[in-house]
Amino acid sequence: MSLFEKLAQSVVIGNKCNRPLIIGYDDSLTLAGVGRSAFVFKIQHTNKVIKVFFPEHQHLAKEEAEVYKDIQHIDYYPVLYEVGMNYIVIDYIDGYTFFECLTKGIEITEEEIKKVDLALTLARKQGLNPSDIHLRNILITSAKEIILIDVARFRQLKTCNQWLDLKIAFYRFYTKRFFPKKIPAFILNCIAALYKFFHRKNIITGGIS
Repeated sequence: MSLFEKLAQSVVIGNKCNRPLIIGYDDSLTLAGVGRSAFVFKIQHTNKVIKVFFPEHQHLAKEEAEVYKDIQHIDYYPVLYEVGMNYIVIDYIDGYTFFECLTKGIEITEEEIKKVDLALTLARKQGLNPSDIHLRNILITSAKEIILIDVARFRQLKTCNQWLDLKIAFYRFYTKRFFPKKIPAFILNCIAALYKFFHRKNIITGGIS
């Protein structure tokens, strides 16, 4: 059993009100984030994180690892170090997500938008279909580089317009002089919820108004 597997097994996940809840984990782990399908921990004294998937999403560990293997040669994505039944180990990224940039007033530049475009184009050249691209899975590192994470859905077949819609919002609103560069998190969350609602409604109705 590898060290990473032992660390993954130390993460005990319970359930409260139909939501995953951490009951315990090894002292060498520090909780770094929580997503829709996993808890992410930074591993002490390393530049790695271990992503431990919720029991109902364990299958995503293998799916996400397979995508990372396809794009290991692309600098815009983390390095994959190990995959297990319910976990993956990748680079720890020191930086801020686009979401954090907006809440902290850190400017997002057109150059960084173009780097995201390039990262997605390079993934497509590997036969992938980049999907679920949102503010929380695009990071600007301390060295001002762009890194994309959470690639589990890069093999889905349906078309995803999230990044296109974000780019439209960037050029139509964010780049305007009057547009605020610092936005409270609750407002961003409300916008995201409304986007999802109207996107699902559009799918159900087939775009008929």
